[in-house]
Amino acid sequence: MMRRSAWVLLFGLALTGCGGSNPYLEQSLNPAELQGKDRAWFEKNWGAPSGKATRFFGGETWTYFRIAGGKSGPPLFNFSPNECQITLKFDKDDKLSDSSYSGC
Repeated sequence: MMRRSAWVLLFGLALTGCGGSNPYLEQSLNPAELQGKDRAWFEKNWGAPSGKATRFFGGETWTYFRIAGGKSGPPLFNFSPNECQITLKFDKDDKLSDSSYSGC
């Protein structure tokens, strides 16, 4: 009886751990909605970026690194996360001019 309860508990934890949505991934898949937004909007809604760099002709490039899903394997259900890199390029007026993502 105790073993059965332990398996039910582990299965329930695995299901809840894999559920939910990733707002960074969902937003990155809709670049048309993000076009023209300013840096303040991203900082308010996504938080501070993981990295910032100045662009040659003005503006900045922001990079976000987030976990977007992953895979679990049989030995003790080791979880291997997919790291999503989202790059946002702002023009000299602080408006989003280009975006890209990889690893999502």
